[in-house]
Amino acid sequence: MSDKVKNLICTIANPATGMTLGAEERISEVKVEGKKISIKYDREGISPAQKRVIEDSIYGLLKADFEEDDITIMTFSKDSKDVFGGAPAAKKESAPKQEAAQVKAGHGPVGATKKRIPNVKNVLAVSSCKGGVGKSTVSVNLAMSLKNKGYKVGILDADIYGPSMPMLLGKREAKPAANEQKKILPVEALGVHFISFGLFIQEDDAVIWRGPMLGGVLNQFLFDVEWGELDYLIIDLPPGTGDMQLSMVQATEVDAAVVVSTPQEVALLDTRKGMKMFEKVNVPILGMIENMSYFVPDDNLDKKYFIFGEGGVKNACSELKTDFLGEIPMEIALRVGSDTGVPYMSSSAHEGRPVWNAYMELANKVDQKMNGKEKKGFFSKILGK
Repeated sequence: MSDKVKNLICTIANPATGMTLGAEERISEVKVEGKKISIKYDREGISPAQKRVIEDSIYGLLKADFEEDDITIMTFSKDSKDVFGGAPAAKKESAPKQEAAQVKAGHGPVGATKKRIPNVKNVLAVSSCKGGVGKSTVSVNLAMSLKNKGYKVGILDADIYGPSMPMLLGKREAKPAANEQKKILPVEALGVHFISFGLFIQEDDAVIWRGPMLGGVLNQFLFDVEWGELDYLIIDLPPGTGDMQLSMVQATEVDAAVVVSTPQEVALLDTRKGMKMFEKVNVPILGMIENMSYFVPDDNLDKKYFIFGEGGVKNACSELKTDFLGEIPMEIALRVGSDTGVPYMSSSAHEGRPVWNAYMELANKVDQKMNGKEKKGFFSKILGK
């Protein structure tokens, strides 16, 4: 129990540096005795306000398993004068709690210097803005399609609340290791390397975390993972425009984003809002992908059933003045591949079928825009250069 709690607390971000407490080796002791728990950490260089942010996060993390009165947090430091060795942390009060809820703690100040992920040529964010449109399935199969073109590809699952990559890639029982430099080693699946918070927790564990903690995990996944040399890193974003999206675009250089939607108007409504977020933070949008465009039955590959409507995303692209990247149809094999952890585009047995052709066409368009003849004109147009 103590080790499990320590591992979770280690993912909390230090507001003073943006690194996790684990990466800085600040957690010195975690003791669980019955219903009581005590934590001791090094708070050198951490201000009182930042200390409250950290301890607020610890309380939030532990409240599902421990009563607040049974949680004791101790700190030690060489120089900080306000450390009371061995004394329980002050109980949360309304005013300090509001002071602690600073956006800076989660994803850094707006305008902070962005860092480039070492040895990664192209960082591509896949966004949906609306949940349930198949964004993670698109991320996995786009990654596999780029791999089919001969590229080295990685996937970063940035959906901390609902990580699905371990299931989609057939690695539900895998646990990442670390190298001698304490860098996390991504898990390999079918020729693609990936990292996901789902690899660090049990599948039925609920993640009840606040922004600062989310930002700490994302920062670790971006810069504390030994990605090696990659042609593409696909970042599978959670739906919406919250902490994780802002943390990502403010912490690292994202080369471009693609936006996934179904043809339905209810999905497109949120998609329009999400695209404006990328515009405001100066992340170029390659275009939109229409997922679940139509259903193709196995007994007649020329037949199309437009279950969710027809042409919705293409019409939205015209309205928003962005490129339409293509339609991804549905096949039974696509669903089966997702459920069994064998992505559709990882199997050459599907070559030539409608979904296969659609994903390879999508991969070709993405690659052309990011690395081909279109790149100079496209990014100059987007960035006004």
